[in-house]
Parts: sequence; C-alpha cells; structure tokens
Amino acid sequence: MEGPAADIAAADVAAADVPVDLLAHGVGSRTDLPLPLGLALYGAGAAILVGFVVLLLFWRSPKLGDGRSGRPLPGQLQRVADSPAVRRGLQAVALAVAGLVVAAALLGPEDTSRNLAPWALYVTFWVGLVPASLLLGPVWRVLNPLRLLSRLLRPLAGPPRGADRLPGLGLWPGAVSLLAFVWLELVPAGRTDPVVVAAWLAGYAVVQVGASLWFGEEWFAAGDGFEVYSTLLGRLSVLGRRDDRRVVLRSPLTNAMTTPARPGLAAVVLVLLGSTAFDGLTRTVWWQSGPGAADDVLSGTLGLLASIALVSALYLAGTRLSGRLSRLPLGPQPRLFAATVVPIALGYTVAHYFSLLVLDGQTTWILASNPFAAAGVDLFGTYGNVVDLRAVSADLIAYVQVGAVATGHVLGVLLAHERALRLAPRAPASDQLPLVVVMVLFTVGGLGLLFGF
Repeated sequence: MEGPAADIAAADVAAADVPVDLLAHGVGSRTDLPLPLGLALYGAGAAILVGFVVLLLFWRSPKLGDGRSGRPLPGQLQRVADSPAVRRGLQAVALAVAGLVVAAALLGPEDTSRNLAPWALYVTFWVGLVPASLLLGPVWRVLNPLRLLSRLLRPLAGPPRGADRLPGLGLWPGAVSLLAFVWLELVPAGRTDPVVVAAWLAGYAVVQVGASLWFGEEWFAAGDGFEVYSTLLGRLSVLGRRDDRRVVLRSPLTNAMTTPARPGLAAVVLVLLGSTAFDGLTRTVWWQSGPGAADDVLSGTLGLLASIALVSALYLAGTRLSGRLSRLPLGPQPRLFAATVVPIALGYTVAHYFSLLVLDGQTTWILASNPFAAAGVDLFGTYGNVVDLRAVSADLIAYVQVGAVATGHVLGVLLAHERALRLAPRAPASDQLPLVVVMVLFTVGGLGLLFGF
C-alpha cells in the first residue's frame, strides 16, 4: 500500500532483510509476480470473457435467491444478535478502545513507528474491517461507538429535527465520508503523524455525532463512511437478513443481490474503486516522475479526484449503454448495477491490502502491549517482539493479488448478468456486453497498476 504503510514502516525497513517494496507498499512489487505480467493481464481478462460466454449458454434465467431465502440461525443466536444490551456493551468496549487510541496518539511516543494510533487506524481498523465484515456481516453497525455517544447525548439534543430529510439523502453522505478518509489515507504527507490521526478521529466523531443528533440515529447507516463500507462488504458474507429480519445463512451472491439500490450506492462503490486505482497509480514511475513529482497536497488531491472521475466515467458509460440497449429506465441504471461491482471493489481491496494486514498488522499488537511506551510495561508480553516479515512469501502475495482481482471481476459479471435477467428478462444477453467490456478494462488496468505496469 502506498501512503500510511510506507510512512509508518520506514524505520522497520531499514533494519530488515526484505525487499523494500514489499513492506513500503503493503503489497508485492511488480518483480514479485511469479509469472509474466502480460500473461496475468491477458489471463484475467480472458477469464471474464469466458465466464460471460458460459453465462450466456447456461444461465438463461434468474437463479439466485431473494430477500425471503436463507436458513435461519437458532433462536438463541438470533436473540443475541438483536439484543440491545449486547450491542451497547460491544459499543462501550469499542468506545474505550477508540479512546485509548486517541490517548496514545496524544500522549504516546512522537515517533510514528512507535506510536500505536497510526497502525491501529490505517492497518488494523481500516483493513481489518474487510475480513471482519465478510465473516460477520455489517459488523461496524453493531460495534460503532458513535451510536452509543449519540444515544447518550440524545436527551440533551431533543428529537431529531431533520429525520424526515434523511431518506432523500441516500448514501451520498457515506460516499463523502469515505472520500474524506481515503484522501487522508493517500494524500497528505503528514497523515501518519499521531497528532493528525487524533485530530482527524476527534473531528470525524464530532461531525458524525452532530449529524446524528439532527437526523436521528439512522444517520450512521447512511452517513458514517465506515458503517456504510462495512455494510456493503457484509453483503458478501454468508450471514444475512431475510425480509422478516431473521438472521439467516445463505449464499453471498444472494446477499449481494438483496442490496437496496439506494441513491448514492454507485458513488460509494466508485469512491472505493477510484481510490484503490489511485493507490496503485502513485507507485508507477510515470506518476512519481510526472504529475506526482511535487508530492504535495494539490497534485495528490487532483490525482485522487481524477482517478475516481475516470473510473466513474467508464462505469457510467457501461451501465448507460447496456441499459439503453436493454431499454431500461435511464435514471437509476448506475445504482441498479452498483451492487454487482462490490465483488470487484473487494477484489482490489484484498489485492492491495492483504500483505499489509498480515505483515504490518503485527505492529499494532506489538505496540498495544505498551501503548504509552512506559518503562517496564508489557501487558501482553509482545512489546519486545519484532515483525515477522516472512509470514507470507512474495509468491503467495502475488497469487492472492491476481486471484482476488480476477475472482472479483468474474463474480461481478455473474451478478451483473443475474441483475440484467431480473430487470429485462426478454432483452438479448449481448446487451450486457458494454458493461462486461468495462469490467475487462477494470481488470487489466487494475492489475497493471497493482504491479506498477
């Protein structure tokens, strides 16, 4: 990963006998790929096209379940999942952990490599939210400590005055929140300064809790970027909810198809895709010697916005053209197909951050044993440990990267095909080709940027 991982790991790299790119970017460099890059690009693109042909031949009617499908969990587990006491207890624990992180940022070592806060935010929380949501569903909705703060402050603020306006906002506030975080993660030079981390977390909490007091607690499901992100990833979990609110086990693909096509859903997905593309772009020689040579906030901000704009333009063109060929309503096409892009966004995320979590994530647990660097303190007996930089091999990292991107796109094509069959069952399957072409471009471009092509 370019950005925080490169900054907060610099001190460790100097002392380690490992390739610098591996740790600095949180992913393997182009030279780590154990097969020719061209073969990986053509192979991944061909996998999508072959998968689409197979769907045309053998997937001619909707096959995935709907919001009524799934095997219910035992009643006791259902009660625990819905228990207000359990949720408030977990939120209290999360609030205590967040308070510890902020305190460590302000009172702990000034040296970034020895301060818990940047590692906890950029690595363990942001990246760890992915596997947690895939395993447990929208886990941050349950753990979100800002919901607890909002509930505690509600008696002082009175009834939410803007609650009736919240549905009209859709997920646009969540897209803006995510954009604010990925900008912090990828652009400012001082992003890993512990004081910057503390200030951002405090400011984010004030904005989110303030908005929830105006719009009501449901604000978090629409406006908290982390909760929106976790909920979206949770749509690819085996855990879901039926229309009757029962927690059930069912196919992740069925879960994805039950994603409500709310306004702003496409914006959330495109922010995730575009920011990951920019992360890869900043590692290329073209960027470092050209538009990003100044390495300042302006060039970084423009580059991030341009990457999101380019990805958005391709996606909008693909969905609009496919929709026009199928004679679908013009307005909602981008958000109707947005859920089908979630596996693609997940594939890029896994490809970029897998090794970051496995390697750099070890530092969080080492520093958590002594968050304030006090003499003689070692709570978990890990403070003297060093990061095992050979926990995963370069070959494994590269295989995970290529596999995650290719698998994400194949699943995206499958979901798009299923969605098209439901929306326009009589339309020729070839009408989906423009969107498939866009997915192939995403695959080839994503892998190229991932390996510095």
